[in-house]
Amino acid sequence: MDAQWDDLRIFLAVARAESLSGAGRVLRIDPATVGRRIARLETDLGAPLFAKSPTGYALSDAGQRLMGHAVRVEQAIEGVAEEMAGSAGGMTGQIRIGAPDGAANFVLPQVCARIGEANPDLEVQIVALPRVFNLTRREADMVVAVSPPTAGRLSVQRITDYRLHLAASRRYLRDHAPITSLDDLKGHRMVGYIQDMIFDKELDYMREAALERVSLASNSVSVQVNWVRQGGGIGVLHDFSLPFVRGVVKLLPEAFSLTRSFYLVRHADDRRLERLNRFAAALADGVRSEVARLEALT
Repeated sequence: MDAQWDDLRIFLAVARAESLSGAGRVLRIDPATVGRRIARLETDLGAPLFAKSPTGYALSDAGQRLMGHAVRVEQAIEGVAEEMAGSAGGMTGQIRIGAPDGAANFVLPQVCARIGEANPDLEVQIVALPRVFNLTRREADMVVAVSPPTAGRLSVQRITDYRLHLAASRRYLRDHAPITSLDDLKGHRMVGYIQDMIFDKELDYMREAALERVSLASNSVSVQVNWVRQGGGIGVLHDFSLPFVRGVVKLLPEAFSLTRSFYLVRHADDRRLERLNRFAAALADGVRSEVARLEALT
């Protein structure tokens, strides 16, 4: 194989963005140039690397095989850069974190802001998506997840537990029938997830409350929190979100309480990169402390 690192860099960008235009934005080069470079690489290797369609670029079998090699080259180059820069100073470069939007909205901003203050040359990106991230394609450098993955070459660290309770606004409670037991919930509007968009069984809170009908549904935790805050209904909310929403209180905490966990997930090969190791340690410590601080306020 005669491909240079610049060819592999462009290949990785297309594989991760699944389009020439997306790769061009990341690389800051014209999409037509990206396309020519991919075509040249495919000619050099004698195999198509992508299956092209109107919906985007998907890796072919040959592309899947090249992906692993290209990622290892990328990691080796990053490792050399780290070693040359030394690890005694502050962290630098860009780190992208994938997270469910509950963590992304209510926990990670404070944590990452503090890490950024201590490392002014570090660029942190938080990608909040209600789905599972693909670390193999490097959609993120690391992921905060609500359940540990069971497949792939991944490193998994349990960060901390967090709690959820039924909650409603004081205005809603004032204007509707009293709630003294879980049975009373059946006469109230419930706020929760869109059932067929729940991407992890750990998020199926309503099933545990034996409630099947959700009147106001969204795949976004932030939308659910705002519905509850505005008096739209009763939801199952993270305790760590409650300090951000005035006028919202827990309901029946003795009768209904859920405990879940956050996990930090990384690609196994990334543990050789000291910069990511340092950031992962700071992130885990920060999330653990911030969840404890916010829950103590409720």
